[in-house]
Amino acid sequence: MEMIEQEVFGYPFDTYLTAGQKHQLVVRLFHSFRGLDVLQPLVDDPSVTEIMINRYDRIFIERDGQVRLSDVQFESKEKLEDVIQAIVARVNRAVNESSPIVDARLLDGSRVNVVLPPIALEGPTMTIRKFPESPMTLADLVAKAAISEQAAEFLTRLVRAKFNLFIGGGTGSGKTTFLNALSQFIPDGERIITIEDSAELQVRTVPNLVRMETRNANTEGKGEITIRDLIRSSLRMRPNRIIVGEVRGAEALDMLQAMNTGHDGSLSTGHANSTQDMLSRLETMVLSAAPLPVEVIRKQICSAIDVMIHLTRLRDSSRRVTEIAEIIGFIDGEVQLNPLFQFVETGEDEYGRVIGELRATGSDLQCIDKLAMAGIAV
Repeated sequence: MEMIEQEVFGYPFDTYLTAGQKHQLVVRLFHSFRGLDVLQPLVDDPSVTEIMINRYDRIFIERDGQVRLSDVQFESKEKLEDVIQAIVARVNRAVNESSPIVDARLLDGSRVNVVLPPIALEGPTMTIRKFPESPMTLADLVAKAAISEQAAEFLTRLVRAKFNLFIGGGTGSGKTTFLNALSQFIPDGERIITIEDSAELQVRTVPNLVRMETRNANTEGKGEITIRDLIRSSLRMRPNRIIVGEVRGAEALDMLQAMNTGHDGSLSTGHANSTQDMLSRLETMVLSAAPLPVEVIRKQICSAIDVMIHLTRLRDSSRRVTEIAEIIGFIDGEVQLNPLFQFVETGEDEYGRVIGELRATGSDLQCIDKLAMAGIAV
């Protein structure tokens, strides 16, 4: 920075520049060489939660749940490509025409997805999902009305009692944030293994923690390490719990098997539009791994997962827990759910914000053995 300042303040500009303009030039040059160029101020801005680069001169940002076009843009397509290569190189990944899609992360843990031509028709595309430096707690989520205090206390007990929990929801519904919040109630004497495509979980309260991340194949198509590989390896590492950041495919089978082999208290997430839809998606993902009868898959799901949690991003951009349901068994070929909490909408306020709350359905938790074994009151 000092070297750049000396060059800028000593350069004979044709026109007069104020001290403020020179300072902006110094910062701009520093970010160009050592940061993420024009993206660095957006990455440093805590109010910006997502950065979407559709092409080098069209950058959208999400702030306060609202997406808008930014006045920031790269000088050229080549400069954007340079920034992309710098990002993926820092986490030992590669992206090029032969392998044009990659998931990566920034040094602060923000999630990055890159798509290059010829897949992206208008030039390189990049999406950055930012996460706060300090993960949100359940108390924070209660304060934001994302979950009721009663439901938060209930889930806290389930985590401590080593229930297997699965969190479903749409894109941007807050699954990772919620998983981080729940992980803070894992007892600190346990050994935890986290497995992710790109590391973004922030488990801060457990000292005996191993974090693992997948690896893409190299340019020769070799060396790929998948989530399935990591789950299998984790079973030999004496974990008390396994946390799989997100299941998208065949690794769902390995995740269910891990939950069924003594690793109670495991957590995972997946994309779906409802709890019932999440169960169907899990069946499809397991089928992609092995041609098992659907009945066998459903029995596996019933014995592995104790409670399903569903999150939704509502029309006012708020993120809410909209359902908590217990899996209570397999009857007449179907997985049976016991709804425990459901979100009830009661209207909108004058600003268009959804009014509603997560309410107990009145049904009691039926499988209470784990609570009893943990010495926790029902």
